[in-house]
Amino acid sequence: MNKEAEIRTWERVAASSDCGVRIDRFWARELGDEGVSRGRVKEWIEGGLALVDGLVVTKGKYKLGGGESLRIGDPGAAPVEDMARPVPGELDVVYADDHVAVIDKRAGLTTHPAPGEPGPTLVNHLVHRWPDLAADVSGMDAQRPGIVHRLDKDTSGLIAVARTEADRFRLSTDFAMRRVCKVYLAIVHGQPKIKAGTIEAPIGRHPTQKTRMAVVDKGGREAVSDYRVLWTGPRGLASLVAVRIHTGRTHQIRVHMAHIGHALLGDAVYGPRENAEWSRRPDRLAGLAPRQMLHAFHLSFFHPATGERVTLWRNPPEDFRALLAALPRECFRVGIVGMPGSGKSSLLAALGRAGHPCFSADDAVAELYKPGGDGASMISQRFGGEYSLENGGVDKAALFAAMNGSGNLRREVMDMIHPMVRHRCEMFFQAHRDEPVAYAEVPLLLEGGWHKDGTVDLVAGVRCPGARRTGELRELRGIDAQTQAAFDSWQWPEADKLAACDVILDNDGDLDRLEAEAGRLHALALERAAARDHDLAEWLEGLWPELAEGMDAQAALDMAAIAERDMTAPGDRREADDMDEDDGGAGEGE
Repeated sequence: MNKEAEIRTWERVAASSDCGVRIDRFWARELGDEGVSRGRVKEWIEGGLALVDGLVVTKGKYKLGGGESLRIGDPGAAPVEDMARPVPGELDVVYADDHVAVIDKRAGLTTHPAPGEPGPTLVNHLVHRWPDLAADVSGMDAQRPGIVHRLDKDTSGLIAVARTEADRFRLSTDFAMRRVCKVYLAIVHGQPKIKAGTIEAPIGRHPTQKTRMAVVDKGGREAVSDYRVLWTGPRGLASLVAVRIHTGRTHQIRVHMAHIGHALLGDAVYGPRENAEWSRRPDRLAGLAPRQMLHAFHLSFFHPATGERVTLWRNPPEDFRALLAALPRECFRVGIVGMPGSGKSSLLAALGRAGHPCFSADDAVAELYKPGGDGASMISQRFGGEYSLENGGVDKAALFAAMNGSGNLRREVMDMIHPMVRHRCEMFFQAHRDEPVAYAEVPLLLEGGWHKDGTVDLVAGVRCPGARRTGELRELRGIDAQTQAAFDSWQWPEADKLAACDVILDNDGDLDRLEAEAGRLHALALERAAARDHDLAEWLEGLWPELAEGMDAQAALDMAAIAERDMTAPGDRREADDMDEDDGGAGEGE
């Protein structure tokens, strides 16, 4: 359209070969080279601007017979009051020429005006930056000129914008025909069991909550997403995932990742339970996911004028990177083990006096065995009160005797109590997540495999001369030799236990000597924690360019395959029938 945006009309005579062709497809074919999209043709037809032999036709599916005189008109510029108004605003322009621009959209910015989201929007800022985008100049849609795909309001990252109607038509067609490669980064709850895969699950309106989308059995539209787990935080708390979408359904990534059980962090719509639990965390992580953690990282498309491949990427914003950096910066978890009577509890007490958070498995068991404790209730139910006191607590002497006499009973009791102790220990570590180091003294830590499954980061073993442990220290504890021998038999041999430890602390002197060993352990733990954090920071620093390089290579292969596909089996050129991500809240996607 020219600068005056005058009304234009086109006239044609249908050829005999056009017999049976729909009128909307006829005009889309005829006007495609002029940058008029099929969607625009549809609007004109439904608006009464198409004539067949002088009669108005308002149905796009009207079929030609051949030989008709056809006319269609462009109503001209949109009313000024309907057009998106220019509004000054910050734009991070990654790429721009006379045909296309790519913007790194910040989270919190709506793509274009919509009901309930009047602005200012990305479009308002675009029209201010490039006035010729406005509908009265460009002839594009009044409310979303140049928009060929969208991002959620709270999704950050790359979004392509067409500078002219002809370019918009070509880019929209490429998006619709899957000639574009789009890769997003997401931080999701938990750790997907399958590290890489394809999610093929149709998406439609939620059957009962119409403002949400959902994977549906009937009535949904094809939706395909490839995902790959790039990294998982300690204890599987959250994972960084790359997702490539082959279709552009409303909220596709958010719906698909929730569908496989790993909703995005910060997504209260598709992960309400997970988001509520996250918000209640007692540590600083609770405030580090204020939005859904989704970033449009990598975009590759064919330039609408030259046909050359354009590939761009952008680092995630600060809030995304801050959350990733904070996930592993939890307290460094140290487990303390040793043979019965070796001085584990004394070492733990020394660490506690120094102000470090400490957990005792023995104290946890004592709490579980008290009247009303979970352990006491379970033992009472399982054994019919045989090992219970009148007040409801556990008769520890009777239970110990029974466990000492029966290996099966001992294992059964341990299988009941140890998971409870483990849960309490995990809650202890979570409650002290923001501390530099936290210590847990757990006699059967190694036997339970805690050192292998990531429950602790370092295992410290307390070594005590045998004669001292079974003599002087045993007597100080008031335990007879037979009882200590029983406790010893329930654990690994001392040589095996110490061999599995990361550091050995000696309890071969007085309390001052043990205090010094506690200080040595803490210094080592701080050193290991700092090294862990440094390694992660370096990894994150190099991750984005390395990731982009790999995606560039894959995009080159994919785009070459797309070009070859289009040359060997060209498909219908058609307008995009939907867009990437719903903007401005659920329920407004096309």
